[in-house]
Amino acid sequence: MGFHQLWIVMLLIAATILVVICRTIESTPEEDKIVKLPGQPEVSFQQYAGYVTVDETQQRKLFYYFVEAETNSTSKPLVLWLNGGPGCSSVGGGAFTEHGPFKPNVAGYLVKNDYSWNKEANMIYLESPAGVGFSYSTDSSFYNSVNDTITAHDNLVFLQQWLLKFPQYKNRDLFIAGESYAGHYVPQLAQLIVESESNLSLRAIAIGNPTLEFDTDFNAEGQFYWSHGLISEDTYNFANAACNTSRLRRQAVSRDFSESCKIVAALIHAQVPEKDFDTYDVTADSCLSKAATNVAALKQQSWATIFHPFSSLRSNQAGARRYARVEESTDLCIQDEMNKYLNRKDVQQAMHAQLVAISNWTACTHRIKYDESNLENPTIGVVGSLVGSGIRVLVYSGDQDAAIPFIGTRSLVNRLSKQLGLNTTLPYKPWFDDEQQVGGWTQVYGENNKLSYATIRGASHMAPLSSPKRSLTLFAAFLAGKPLAA
Repeated sequence: MGFHQLWIVMLLIAATILVVICRTIESTPEEDKIVKLPGQPEVSFQQYAGYVTVDETQQRKLFYYFVEAETNSTSKPLVLWLNGGPGCSSVGGGAFTEHGPFKPNVAGYLVKNDYSWNKEANMIYLESPAGVGFSYSTDSSFYNSVNDTITAHDNLVFLQQWLLKFPQYKNRDLFIAGESYAGHYVPQLAQLIVESESNLSLRAIAIGNPTLEFDTDFNAEGQFYWSHGLISEDTYNFANAACNTSRLRRQAVSRDFSESCKIVAALIHAQVPEKDFDTYDVTADSCLSKAATNVAALKQQSWATIFHPFSSLRSNQAGARRYARVEESTDLCIQDEMNKYLNRKDVQQAMHAQLVAISNWTACTHRIKYDESNLENPTIGVVGSLVGSGIRVLVYSGDQDAAIPFIGTRSLVNRLSKQLGLNTTLPYKPWFDDEQQVGGWTQVYGENNKLSYATIRGASHMAPLSSPKRSLTLFAAFLAGKPLAA
């Protein structure tokens, strides 16, 4: 080989090495590291945010926000959190409203959340599917045909690609949690992980106020309304005879109301007025901020009034800021403040977020046309298959939620235990927080807590928002694999 040829070979080798180095640099998380969020207090843990490509052809990119555990992050587990909707943001919901490390206040600053779940785990908050929040597809046709199958697939690809970026978490115990329509997202993703025989170390899932079976979930609404004094005896009896609440919800999705359901809807609306009352938290007062997010646009999407927890945001008469629960100082306008904060350009820049084909970030999107037939697909059987494959399952309910009431959820879990042949290993009983106050009630089925159910006393549809301390107690027990009560 001549000197000239040898020189060319050396150049090619050098170029190849350079490409490998560049690709390695691209796969590191440093480009996603958040230096500091605007208005953020000093903390010792690291934060990251950015995009993971889940489909090269349609350039689908999912946005995530990741916070390391406050202490011992190298040994604590990894948790993926998914909000529901379908179409609502886990960054706006889980991270900046419920159990992330910070919450925005009326002054535009971030205050430390004393009950953040990153006290117990390394937390990923994922905006999924593409089209939610900052996540996007450059092929807008994708938004016209989104469904549970695509969402589960993209979420699995996200996890696999994210772990390439953060390889130190590859063999870490993995937990998946979520609420509301994540009763579809979480079990379906977990099932895909099990079936694909991926190398993910999935240990357990937790789902709060979840959609699991249409008729049971939504027919419990009428009973909840009646038992909590929200509707009259006559209205409840008429609804059961003429159009029960699951049938009412089904027709709300199809937007084709029968005459009997129109009458039932009018009676319920008269006694439980949406603009003055939050069905996601029947004990809460209303946010009276004039700047509260306008829900009218959300309600143009049929599922908004069924699943979107952010539909409790509404404009009302101007008035003083009020708190629903003095002992935990729940800021009723936190969702409004979160919306303002995430729409700040300096915040988006700090989080490496982009607005692609949208002018504003929204808590719940209405540009996705989610396949509404998915709502009718029960996922309680998927939960059962996960228990059978060795994945531990916790189902929990904020007991003041009228949208997905604990009445239906509890009966579904109890029925599932019988179908699986699981004995009750901890009978239904109260559990207590660290101050020896009743935190809720719980029941456990099967050895090693295979299947657990728990309520969180006084909690809403978004339980960590209204009952942060009790929710953190539940979360810590879930990760440890311990029952809430002895």
